[in-house]
Amino acid sequence: MNNTAAQTGSVPYKEARSAFWKRVIRNRSIYFMILPGLIYFIIFKYIPMLGLAISFQDYLPFKGVTGSEWVGFKHFERLFSDPEFWTIFKNTLVIFVINVTFYFPVPIILAVMLNEVGSSLFKRALQTIVYIPHFLSWVIVVSISFVMFTMDGGIVNEVLTSLGFQPINFLMNSDWFRPMYIMQVIWREAGWGTIVYLAAMASIDPGLYEAARMDGAGRFRQIWHITLPGIRNVIIVLLILKVGSVLDTGFEHIFLLLNSMNKNVAEILDTFVYTAGLKQGQFSFSTAVGLFKSVIALILVIGSNKLAKKFGEEGVY
Repeated sequence: MNNTAAQTGSVPYKEARSAFWKRVIRNRSIYFMILPGLIYFIIFKYIPMLGLAISFQDYLPFKGVTGSEWVGFKHFERLFSDPEFWTIFKNTLVIFVINVTFYFPVPIILAVMLNEVGSSLFKRALQTIVYIPHFLSWVIVVSISFVMFTMDGGIVNEVLTSLGFQPINFLMNSDWFRPMYIMQVIWREAGWGTIVYLAAMASIDPGLYEAARMDGAGRFRQIWHITLPGIRNVIIVLLILKVGSVLDTGFEHIFLLLNSMNKNVAEILDTFVYTAGLKQGQFSFSTAVGLFKSVIALILVIGSNKLAKKFGEEGVY
């Protein structure tokens, strides 16, 4: 009786396994396309997560992970009791809010404007022009800004002086750090950010626009009632992903703009991890900061995704 039941129970399992491998073989080209990305994430994303263990240790490189002393939440206690950390945390949040407030809407507006261009040749030319800055590294972008805004022959200060104004030290003044940062982000990334929105707009049924025109709707009404609702799901998904990077504002860009005069507003968690981990050798402490960032990002992504679904949107998953 038991043997019969076991044999009967094993048949569906064998059939399911056989069907699974048949699907894999049938769709092997798709799995081969997925394979490079999967290998990348395993090697560079999942395997390094094992190193998070050193945030609970007094890690010493010559002893390794297995030989270093376990200290529990010692580094997290130090992190949360350090006044400098909360200043840096505040700077990171402020830069994120500036990004969401001033940068996030720009690709949407730019994509809508490009979508309204009638001539396909002119539209492609404009797209090429606005895409080009994305392919410049942050080193080049910051270098261009340095040449333009420096007090030693910079074109902006030369113009101010010629108009009778006093020159402004844009690069060393903490009040100008955040405006310069967001202007550089918008100039470099806004054009590239339009690609997803333009693709979403291309999927909108043209018949909706024709019906709206027959009803007497102008360009702005068509944008407001057809274009924007048509890309609403894409906007929400990208906003959720943006919220997930709340504490990951980009190391390279900030690091290039950072100096001793604007450090009080420019120091963020990424540059703090670099200073503590690589320059000062505090590997366990800097790993604790990185783990804190990851946990906060995970909570925000899950929370914002649930909130989006609560309001009837699709969300990320």
